[in-house]
Amino acid sequence: MTGGAMRILILGGTGEASTLARALAGRDAYSVTLSLAGRTAAPKAEPVPTRIGGFGGAEGLAAYLRRENIERLIDATHPFAAIISGNAARAAEAAGVPLLAIRRPAWSREPGDLWTEVASVAEAVAALGPRPRRVFLTIGRQEAGAFAAAPQHAYLARTVEPLDGALPVPHLIVIEARGPFDAAAEAALMRANGTEIVVSKNSGGAATYGKIAAARSLGLPVVMVRRPEKPDVSSVSGAAGALRWLDAGDHAEPATLREV
Repeated sequence: MTGGAMRILILGGTGEASTLARALAGRDAYSVTLSLAGRTAAPKAEPVPTRIGGFGGAEGLAAYLRRENIERLIDATHPFAAIISGNAARAAEAAGVPLLAIRRPAWSREPGDLWTEVASVAEAVAALGPRPRRVFLTIGRQEAGAFAAAPQHAYLARTVEPLDGALPVPHLIVIEARGPFDAAAEAALMRANGTEIVVSKNSGGAATYGKIAAARSLGLPVVMVRRPEKPDVSSVSGAAGALRWLDAGDHAEPATLREV
């Protein structure tokens, strides 16, 4: 670490990124910038300087790291943000900046879970089958449009941002809401809407696990989209591990860090 405050860039958009930003805010040893991709129109305010929008791929991010004299890069993006994570790994290597990824554990199948695991959203659409079903769709706004290929189903779609016509099907109810969601409320929602099957990405974490626990309690099947592959970089499972890495400074050995 050079003299003065360590300059840190957090690639965010997750609860872990927010937790880390809040923990670092006001600490004189660190100068933190939080970067958001801009996919949410009204992101939550954070107590550190925040930039919105992309960098222009790995080369653009590497140029930013050099220009801003960034000393540590933390990839705290969503588990399905594979492109951004790939760009972060390449940019960090090109700019010679130490990189740490925060990668929350995936959900694991438990007794009573009725999961059909698929590798992509397209496979999730096919997994619903030809018979009309009442589907609770919880994969976010950006990929909801893929389910227009299966218009026979009745969809209850929950997103943070408005769908704005992205899912043109005849039977659609949209709920705009931001987690966390508890299991009891999720079960009540599924019962009220006659849900027959749930579609989810394996995002991990507690904030949206309620739907998985609720489906288990109701005996409902879940189509679970597996996570994409990400670069093999040093990682921890949460913000606490990232704090320890930063506090270790030039002596950090991310591969040895563990959550407590």
